[in-house]
Amino acid sequence: MRPSFLPLRRMAWMRATTLLLALLAASTALASPSNKWRVQLGGSAKVDGEVELSFTPKGGTARSVVVAIPKGTHENTAARLVRDAVKATFGKDVYKVETDDGEDVLVKKRGSTPDFEIIVVRNTADGLRISLDRE
Repeated sequence: MRPSFLPLRRMAWMRATTLLLALLAASTALASPSNKWRVQLGGSAKVDGEVELSFTPKGGTARSVVVAIPKGTHENTAARLVRDAVKATFGKDVYKVETDDGEDVLVKKRGSTPDFEIIVVRNTADGLRISLDRE
């Protein structure tokens, strides 16, 4: 008689699910808001695409900024597009936004704005690299 492996598969699936949930919880717990971020852009877009950044203030709700990136856009132009999109989304009272070294965007909280986190939700502009640094 052949033993059933169904209980073992179910246990493995439950362990994998538990591990995944623990990792997700840990990544959320490790999130470290900052008062200033550097968005670094590199390369150039090989195709038309979009970059979506999510801004989450400490204790607040995330807001997305979607930036259209045309094919052939180089890092300096992409940085200006990101800068302008963030300014258009939040206005002048929430964040101070400027380009630095051409290809970087600095985002700093203003006044009583809480520290915040930025994440890259998606980047469909193949060839354009994006990295984030807390300052």
